[in-house]
Amino acid sequence: MKKVSIIDVAKLAGVSVSTVSLVLRQKGKISAQTIEKVKEAITELGYVHNVAAANLRANTSNLIGLIVRDFSDTFNLKVITSIVQALEQQGYMVFLAHPQDDEERLVQCLLSFSRQGVAGVIYLTANATRLTLPDPVRHCSLPLVTVSQAMIEGQYDLVMRDNRQAAAQATRYLIERGHRNIAYIGGEESCQIRAQRLAGYRMALQHYGLPYKEEFTPSCQEETNAARLATRRLLESNNKITALLCHSSHAIIGCLNGIHQVGRTVGKDVFLTQQVSLLGFEDMLQINLSSPSFTYVSSASDETGRQAAALILRKIQQSDLPPQRIVVSGELVLRESG
Repeated sequence: MKKVSIIDVAKLAGVSVSTVSLVLRQKGKISAQTIEKVKEAITELGYVHNVAAANLRANTSNLIGLIVRDFSDTFNLKVITSIVQALEQQGYMVFLAHPQDDEERLVQCLLSFSRQGVAGVIYLTANATRLTLPDPVRHCSLPLVTVSQAMIEGQYDLVMRDNRQAAAQATRYLIERGHRNIAYIGGEESCQIRAQRLAGYRMALQHYGLPYKEEFTPSCQEETNAARLATRRLLESNNKITALLCHSSHAIIGCLNGIHQVGRTVGKDVFLTQQVSLLGFEDMLQINLSSPSFTYVSSASDETGRQAAALILRKIQQSDLPPQRIVVSGELVLRESG
């Protein structure tokens, strides 16, 4: 069977080859009627557009490299989904790489991207303990956008969560509901996300004339049992605490267990001395299935992904665009725990 060509499509549709090409590339000002005729011809003939060959001829690419450091992180998974959806809507395809913490593998990923002719790279880091990007990423010659949950030093194109705003918003909400003794549970001392949230927490306390107490912000390992022990110790030594900000999903589950172990309950009524309000910082399926349902500040993962996709496309189209830093804020979602 003879292979169908773009010439065959043009003949059947009664238009020029260049018009068919513009329709395929979604370029130019083509009437809706002409576009429909071309699409009908493509369907009737079974024509398959070779995008790779077209990109090679035009010296362009519809491929974006996406480097993911951690697939176990809920925020990352949601951001990946949002990035892929946003890029596919613009006619781009995603190459996924997972070098983990191996710098040599990271170098090979970037080299492979270059050989495959990707137009740009999105680097999704989940390392909240370092303020700098890995050397291979910093020296990448391709258009590059970094997505991070914490601040990154240097002049790079960056899309990140506003951790300070999230904690300040959550703390203000609790204070306005009557809470005066609010604690923050979880996160290791080296965690930049924790540091940024504590800054927002402290800022909100100061705004309302409340003291910041170091003993109200215990750090612990990122595991449920560590958060349980930290919560139990804190509540046993400070029985006036009526609200907890939970660093992560592990902290939420650990706090829930620790609260029950000291004979208190989870709830949002500050006037019931046995109740402790809980607030988290992202929406998680395993938490949503619990009772009570948890109040949280959303991670804005969908918007983060959309912003990253839009920024890499701007960088591809405008190579001289100065570095941009986009900070995405979450929203407070009110439920039963706070």
